[in-house]
Amino acid sequence: MTTEERLAKVERELAEAKAQATRAKRRTRWLLAALGLGLGALALVWASAASVPQAEAQGAVGGRTVRAERFELVDAQGKVRALLGMTADGPMLSLANENEKPRVVLDLGKDGPGLSLWDENGERRARLFVNKDRAGLGLADENGYLRARLFVAKDAPMLVPADESGNLAMQGAVKAGAGLSLYAENGNRIWSAP
Repeated sequence: MTTEERLAKVERELAEAKAQATRAKRRTRWLLAALGLGLGALALVWASAASVPQAEAQGAVGGRTVRAERFELVDAQGKVRALLGMTADGPMLSLANENEKPRVVLDLGKDGPGLSLWDENGERRARLFVNKDRAGLGLADENGYLRARLFVAKDAPMLVPADESGNLAMQGAVKAGAGLSLYAENGNRIWSAP
C-alpha cells in the first residue's frame, strides 16, 4: 500500500469518526432537550399540585375545583407567556412571545367565539369568528388594514378585498345564483352583475 493510499484511508477513517461524533452530539442534544422538557413538565405538575391546596376549592367532591378570574403562565424570566382569564365580554386565552406581546388570542365574547393571530409587531393579521348572523375570516396586512374578508351569512357567502388603505376594492356575493359588484376607491359601486 502506497503512502497516498494510506493517507486516503486515514482521511476516510477520520471523516467517518467525525461524522459519528457529530451524530453522537446531535443525539445527546436531543436527549438533553427531551430530558429538560420532561423535567419541566414534571416541575409544572409538581408546582400545580403544590398550589392546589392554597387555591380556593368550591363545592366539588374531594376539593378538586379551583376557581379564579385569571391564570398566568410565566417563563423562567417571570414574563407572562400564557394567560387564561375573564374579560368584560367572556373568557379569553392568550399566548404571548418572549416580549409578552400576544401572538394567539382565543376569546368567547357576547356575540360568539373568535380566534386572532398577531404578528411580531403587535398587529392583528388574521381573525376567525362566528356569531349569530355569520361566520367570517378577516386578513390584514402588516399595517393592520383589513385586506380581505370572507363571510358566510344566512343569505349569501361574500368575499370583500380591500386596497392598501383598507378601502373597499370589490365585493362579491352569491344569492340564488351568482352576483358580483365592483367598487371604486371612493366606495361607490361602479359595476354589478347580474
